[in-house]
Amino acid sequence: MNKYYYDLHIHSCLSPCGDDDMTPNNIAGMAALNGLNIVALTDHNTSKNCPAFFEAAKRNGIIPVAGMELTTAEDIHMVCLFEELDAALEFDSFIQDKRMKIPNRVDIFGEQMIMNGMDEVIGTEEFLLSNATFITVDEAAPLVMNHGGICYPAHVDREANGIIATLGIFPDDENYLCAGFHNGEKIEEYKEKYPELKTRRPLVSSDAHYLWDMRDKQFYLEIDDEPYSGDRVRRELFRILRGK
Repeated sequence: MNKYYYDLHIHSCLSPCGDDDMTPNNIAGMAALNGLNIVALTDHNTSKNCPAFFEAAKRNGIIPVAGMELTTAEDIHMVCLFEELDAALEFDSFIQDKRMKIPNRVDIFGEQMIMNGMDEVIGTEEFLLSNATFITVDEAAPLVMNHGGICYPAHVDREANGIIATLGIFPDDENYLCAGFHNGEKIEEYKEKYPELKTRRPLVSSDAHYLWDMRDKQFYLEIDDEPYSGDRVRRELFRILRGK
């Protein structure tokens, strides 16, 4: 068993609120400088920059995870992580007709850039990605699981778009095996207030929209990585997140 330092909630320049410097290679490079081992790219309602991030992560010795931050119909943010890149892209395609497709105002929200593995812009997203989808909070986890992924509420300790702030509770839903936190110092406080969290694995991630917001070498998971390969570590990560 070895310690793997992680950040499982990061936005790229594809998210309208993501800084233009949050390119796949910059994220992977900063993760390496910060001593991280496992990093998930979780843009708002899309995984289209994950292929480029996988290329960049390989060059920087980072184990990448394909993800998405799904916004439910209730405007709750959910972290969706996929064991396979193809599964993330399939889920990306699946939710396209479940998005509220309002044209992006670049002058207000900024550009939404799709990049290749060399940080070259190969396209832009026409519709604003940060809007809510038509997928409800009850539907989110089963849909993600049907695509081979896991889903859990993001930053439960935040007011904005947090499931507790929105619903007043942490749902006693067996599909939520994890709970995302922004501030690790709040975990015990929230467990006391919301007993359902005592049986969920807390995952502290940055929700970084700027390079300087990314986590450093602080939060880790112990993973059985023998015989070593990046794919094995990713498989073991998902085994842990699924509570197995």
